[in-house]
Amino acid sequence: MSDFEEIINTRRSIRQYDDRKVSDEDILKIIKAGMQAPGSRLGAEPWEFVVVKNRETLEKLGEIKPRVTKAPVAIVLVSNIEKAFYKTVWQQDMGAAAENMLLEAVNLGLGALWNGVAPTEERMEKVGKIIGIDDITDTKPYCIITIGYPADGWENKFMDKFDEERIHYEKY
Repeated sequence: MSDFEEIINTRRSIRQYDDRKVSDEDILKIIKAGMQAPGSRLGAEPWEFVVVKNRETLEKLGEIKPRVTKAPVAIVLVSNIEKAFYKTVWQQDMGAAAENMLLEAVNLGLGALWNGVAPTEERMEKVGKIIGIDDITDTKPYCIITIGYPADGWENKFMDKFDEERIHYEKY
C-alpha cells in the first residue's frame, strides 16, 4: 500500500484529543493543503481560513458544535463567495478544501474532525458572529475542522468501508 493509500484508508473522525499543542508549522501545512484543492475555476477559489486557539473562542464555538470545545485548535473554513467563479456551488469548492485538510492532518500524525456548519443558516450566522464575519457580505462559514493529537483509543486506523453492492455501471 502506498503512503497516500494508507493516509486515505486510515483517516478517521477523531473526536477526542490529548493535551499536546499543535505547532503553527503543522497548522500552516494543513491550510496549505486546503488551498491546493481543486476549485470551480483556477484563481477563483472561495476559501479563507480562521485559525482559533483561544480557549474562550473555542468554547463559544462549542456551544454550536460541542466537539470544538476541547480541541487544541480549530480552523473555520469561510467561503468568500465574491471570489467564487460559480456563486451557487461554493460548497463544493469548500468540501474539496476540507477533505485535503483532513488528509494532511493524518499525514502529519494528527487527528481531525469535520464539524458541519453549512448549509444551516442559523448555525452559519452564529459561527459568523463569533469569528467576526457577521457584517461582511458574501462570506459564509462552511465548517469547523478541529485538530489535535488523538487521545488514547482515538487513533487513525483502517476500517473497511468498501461495499461492492454500491457500485453501479452505466445505470443505477
